[in-house]
Amino acid sequence: MPKIVDHEKRKQHIAEAVWRLVRREGIDGASVRRVAEEAGLTLGALRHYFDAQHDLLAYAMRLLIERVGARIERLPLSGELRADMETIVAQLVPLDEERLAEAEVWLAFAGKAVSDPAIRALSEEAHKALYEGFKRMIVALCERGLARPGIDPELEARLLHALVDGLVVHHTIYAEHLDPAGLMRIVSAHLDGLFKAE
Repeated sequence: MPKIVDHEKRKQHIAEAVWRLVRREGIDGASVRRVAEEAGLTLGALRHYFDAQHDLLAYAMRLLIERVGARIERLPLSGELRADMETIVAQLVPLDEERLAEAEVWLAFAGKAVSDPAIRALSEEAHKALYEGFKRMIVALCERGLARPGIDPELEARLLHALVDGLVVHHTIYAEHLDPAGLMRIVSAHLDGLFKAE
C-alpha cells in the first residue's frame, strides 16, 4: 500500500528546514538545493511543493507569522489588561530559544524585504497586523478609563510597536548587552507609563 503523505506537514517540514538554514547561513544560504538537503528530500520532491526559492521563502515567512499568531491566540489571558498586555508582548520578543529563532529568521526576512516585492508584501502585512494589535490594546486601555490623561492611541500604538521592534533587534543581535529579564523590565516600565497613576 502506498505511503500517504500529509502535504501540509511536508511543506511545514520544508519551511522549518529553511528557518534552520537561515539561522546558520543567512537567507542566501537557503537555496532550493540546500533546503532539499536540509529537509532530507530530493530536489525533485521539494520542487513538487515549491518551484523556486522565492516561493519557498514566502511560504516559510508566512508560516512563521501564522505560528506566532496562533501562539498568541492560545494564550490564557486573565482579563486583567495590564497583565495581558505584558503577556502578549512577551510572545513577540526573544525570551527563549523558540522566540529567539523566530526573531533571527524574521530579521533575515526583513533584510530581504528591501529588495524582494513578495517578501516585502508579507512583511508589510505582518507589520500592519502588529500595529493593529498594539492599537487595540491602547484603545482598550482608554475605553476602560485606565490610560494616563491626554493619551494619543495612535501615537502610543506606534511607540509600543517601535519599542518592541527595537528590543527584538537589540536582544537578537546584542544579547550580551540585554538579557531577557532586562528586556522585560523595559517592556514593563513602558507599559506602566501608559496607565494613569493610582
